[in-house]
Amino acid sequence: MVILIALVPFYIFIPELVPAAKRYVPELALDRAFPLVPAWALVYGALYAFLILLPIFVVRQEDHIRRTVYSYLFIWITAYFFFVLFPTVAPRPRTVDGEGFAAWGLRLLYSSDPPYNCFPSLHVAHSFVSALTCSRVHRRVGIVAVICAAVVALSTLYTKQHYVADVLAGLVMACIAYLIFLRGYSRERVPLVDHRVAPALALCVAGVVSVGVAGYWLLYCCGAASR
Repeated sequence: MVILIALVPFYIFIPELVPAAKRYVPELALDRAFPLVPAWALVYGALYAFLILLPIFVVRQEDHIRRTVYSYLFIWITAYFFFVLFPTVAPRPRTVDGEGFAAWGLRLLYSSDPPYNCFPSLHVAHSFVSALTCSRVHRRVGIVAVICAAVVALSTLYTKQHYVADVLAGLVMACIAYLIFLRGYSRERVPLVDHRVAPALALCVAGVVSVGVAGYWLLYCCGAASR
């Protein structure tokens, strides 16, 4: 966990090491089929937060926790190699037109996340690893989480945070991490009490995320009222 947390700041510093002229644009024809839809920024933030928190509540056994952390380390370290060797820039528009909570949220997203480090998508890889590790505890919770991860992947395209190639690479990276570290953890090793409480814990996480979204809504309303 210490190593994983220590790796996170490099996400911001890596783009500073790469000259702007050497950044690639891995756009496919399919990318143009996804228009910019600001409302997807809410999905991008809320469901990703749900998938970040879910394993913290659901994955409770020491060996399973260790395997999950190894999976995260694998995708972060692998992604960093690509960020240095194949630097890319996100397909963002210069400005986000429109008013309302969704447009405000998308502008907030753009201002907080640099448009670099796109290939592979850490957002997608992290989401699917979180979902897949929870599937080892409870199959139905895992299925719902995988669906959420797939929606997160779509949101990265509709918010123009990533290209299709980024999403596919992130998915592949998550699947490799699952096969190496998580598939070998048998569901039979999960205590019955952990299996039974997993759905309730997932609902608690959803509630926490909902409160967070409501907080952002209040923040937006306060800002709008002050203008």
